[in-house]
Amino acid sequence: MIKAVLASGFPAQFNVEGIEYFTAEHYMMAQKAKLFNDKEIFAQILQVKHPNEAKQLGRKVRNYDEQIWREKRFGIVVQANFAKFSQHPELKKFLLAMKDRILVEASPVDKIWGVGMAQDHPHIQDPSLWQGLNLLGFALIHVRELLLTE
Repeated sequence: MIKAVLASGFPAQFNVEGIEYFTAEHYMMAQKAKLFNDKEIFAQILQVKHPNEAKQLGRKVRNYDEQIWREKRFGIVVQANFAKFSQHPELKKFLLAMKDRILVEASPVDKIWGVGMAQDHPHIQDPSLWQGLNLLGFALIHVRELLLTE
């Protein structure tokens, strides 16, 4: 349950500036397309239902610049998750109930959004030993703090 609710692909539709997004993954990929002015991919992302389809389209964004994406991606994911959790009271309650827990994206293959370790890895709760950046986990922690000050 925890992993599902916190995942960027969890189905929790939300609205930002009059646009409906099926998942936080959809928002992230749509904003990536918008950032690089790829209107075609942006429109396609809004049409697909499954987050994996949105992710695949996000990989096709034209005029992509890794440096610009690195500078913007964390803020985009914070925005996505703030919208997701603030517009769904039951999800907001769930996230706030986690209090001050360290949140991690436990993925042995994702060293950007995750910690680069499986959920059962003995060092999963020790940030000094992580093999990844855990950007999703830190974004969720930031969103939790924002929701507490609302």
